[in-house]
Amino acid sequence: MSTFQDFEPPVFTELTSAIRALAMDAVQKANSGHPGMPMGMAEIAEVLWNHHLRHNPANPQWPNRDRFVLSNGHGSLLLYALLHLTGYDLPMEQLMRFRQLHSKTPGHPEYGMTPGVETTTGPLGQGLANAVGMALAERLLAEEFNRPGFDIVDHRSYVFVGDGCLMEGISHEACSLAGTLGLGKLICLYDDNGISIDGHVDGWFTDDTPKRFEAYGWHVVPNVHGHDPEALQAAVVLAKTETGRPSLICCKTVIGMGAPSKAGTHDSHGAPLGEAEIAATRPAIGWHHAPFEIPEEVYAAWDARQRGSALEAEWNAKFAQYRSAYPKEAAEFQRRVKGELPAGWIEHTAAVIERINTKGESIASRKASQNAIEALAPALPELLGGSADLTGSNLTNWSGSRRVTREAGGNYVSYGVREFGMAAIMNGIAVHGGYIPYGGTFLMFSEYARNAIRVAALMRARVIFVFTHDSIGLGEDGPTHQGVEQTASLRLMPNLDAWRPSDTIETAVAWLAAIERPDGPTALVLSRQNLPFQARDAAARDAIRRGGYVLSEALGGPPKAVIIATGSEVGLAVNAQQALANEGIAVRVVSMPCTSVFDRQDAAYRDAVLPRGIPRVAVEAGVTAGWSKYVLDGPVIGIDTFGESAPAGELFKYFGITAEKVVESVRGLL
Repeated sequence: MSTFQDFEPPVFTELTSAIRALAMDAVQKANSGHPGMPMGMAEIAEVLWNHHLRHNPANPQWPNRDRFVLSNGHGSLLLYALLHLTGYDLPMEQLMRFRQLHSKTPGHPEYGMTPGVETTTGPLGQGLANAVGMALAERLLAEEFNRPGFDIVDHRSYVFVGDGCLMEGISHEACSLAGTLGLGKLICLYDDNGISIDGHVDGWFTDDTPKRFEAYGWHVVPNVHGHDPEALQAAVVLAKTETGRPSLICCKTVIGMGAPSKAGTHDSHGAPLGEAEIAATRPAIGWHHAPFEIPEEVYAAWDARQRGSALEAEWNAKFAQYRSAYPKEAAEFQRRVKGELPAGWIEHTAAVIERINTKGESIASRKASQNAIEALAPALPELLGGSADLTGSNLTNWSGSRRVTREAGGNYVSYGVREFGMAAIMNGIAVHGGYIPYGGTFLMFSEYARNAIRVAALMRARVIFVFTHDSIGLGEDGPTHQGVEQTASLRLMPNLDAWRPSDTIETAVAWLAAIERPDGPTALVLSRQNLPFQARDAAARDAIRRGGYVLSEALGGPPKAVIIATGSEVGLAVNAQQALANEGIAVRVVSMPCTSVFDRQDAAYRDAVLPRGIPRVAVEAGVTAGWSKYVLDGPVIGIDTFGESAPAGELFKYFGITAEKVVESVRGLL
């Protein structure tokens, strides 16, 4: 006999039937959605949310709440039903407007839109990787801030996953690393219903999932009856006792549970059940209420507000004691959780820029990036770095880097050759709070990480992607590794700022812009080869932050043309400017390290940098697409093909990315 009263019918049946009814009714009203998963996971959700999940609906941002992620996000109505029933600010009207314009119940959960949604899940498997990031952030914060008797950081990350999540390759990347790092407060509940959109998965997914996760080093609870609350309760309790390994609970379920003719079939996966099936389902699940009608006793049984407020009050009292005993640590913890930059940041960074300017080094921008990290990280302990097995090439480490291991925390994650997993884990770290994650790989391998970069942009998460070896300038590795279209495509992504700096000063400013930006991710696109330092006055240094600026004014008179360049091509533009000046042709050089930031400037500033009526030329060692909006009818010197395998210097000559070509193009305009 269960010790939990609501595991007994009729109370337990009423609680789970409320989820099933809301799922099938909301999908039917929208004529779109996925009712099967919420109906199949109703018991799992009730056991977790009513008996284990520590959260406060009145304060979704309580720092020590458990994190819950719905990685199989197509079943979003499960989460919306749970949020509504437990007392979050998600009224029934929003469930009735499921998948409608400007509702708080979009087709897949979206971070920042719905109270209680911890991360944006849609592309399968990314929510699972986000949860790995959350669990990692919790562990590192706990090691940094907890003191004897004061476990102010002590929460778990729970994630629901489905067959689709585990079929996606990102599940391997993220879960392999989670096992290696021993993230014991990560608990995954696998909805093993054997169905995907195309039907029974045994035709295309026959992995032995428990053995797979055991091989990762996970604690696995296999063959749990997903509709038996006592079995589920025992499994979750067992998972919570395992502190040295993440846990996977394999729950055998029936998709669309309760639907008389569609349960256990793919017909309930991604389409409304239909009025006739819903009418037959109501008595089958013991639900005798109109659509969107919930009895008060069911609301009362689900309501988590009083329990959640008590949990938070208990934590607040403990934190007050912690603050008295450790005032410095408490203040730092609160600053970090709020995402605020440390006191003295402006003065510190101004001094950093001044030192870099005085030094005037001509080095690769990847090395300039490392120097910037070295200068900024000591003042910013929330910087959590890493690389996808390319630390020595990305130069993402610094003298204070301490690698995160199974045995100890640190501030640098060796992600291994897992670009997609790295990006999605960083997203989870960012939305968890307390850290600003950055991670490096080659620009070309941004392609592997693309979907997670996009989700970071969609969430406006504070994540920094470091992409080195940015063009044909990497040389002999050849076209498979030479970024040609990647920078242009990153610029197309809404909410993502892509910086391609030309020297040490621009690289440092790009880092500052990324760190200081609270409302979106940043990509730093950096060179392998050395780049010449460009002398600037103070006004020009300040103007770098505006994304595009006049680097070098026309020599010998008003400008007859403007040369626009980024990254390694800025040096070519300056050389071309001098050559043209020797011919009596005055041209202005505009450096455009970040087009999206420049585009956000007011029209007066943009017109001042790129005056109307003066012809323009752009040069960048990449595809020419995207530059027409700046040069208008002017030429763009670039590469609209793939690269070649040869030394970098030969490649720039072969593809015509030279100062001589820029000079020729300017002459052709006049």
